[in-house]
Amino acid sequence: MAALCEPLEGEQEGLALGMVRYDYSVEAWDAGARPERLFSWWRSSIPEPGGAKRLLVDDDALMDLFDRLGEEDDPRRRAFRWVLGLILVRKRLFRLDGTLSTDEGNVFHLRRKGSDPELPPIELLDPKIGEDDARAIADELGEIMADDSVSE
Repeated sequence: MAALCEPLEGEQEGLALGMVRYDYSVEAWDAGARPERLFSWWRSSIPEPGGAKRLLVDDDALMDLFDRLGEEDDPRRRAFRWVLGLILVRKRLFRLDGTLSTDEGNVFHLRRKGSDPELPPIELLDPKIGEDDARAIADELGEIMADDSVSE
């Protein structure tokens, strides 16, 4: 079990996403162990030793996390959602349907793969972060999603 949580006092320094990942055994989780300030969680199985390193989070969990982050006002989480949205476009789970310039900045209109074209697009606001910040967020996102129990 992996849990994504809001950090406790003193844990925020150096966190580009403003989130901390904690790992739990299935037994502990099923017995009711939960971290404080839980934001999201996912369950996965560990592959056989010697296998390739893989992501613990499937596409559905990524999409759910993207949706949850859409309700956030925290600038770090908006930046995290931006980078996650770009990753989902790259994975072809979203497609870019256009852009719109507003007073707040550029808004990208995204559509989920296979979604009804009559539904309104998902709006993704460009948080205007620098390349270094985007890379730091992507690296931290990779750490959150990676299966650390398998060596490369």
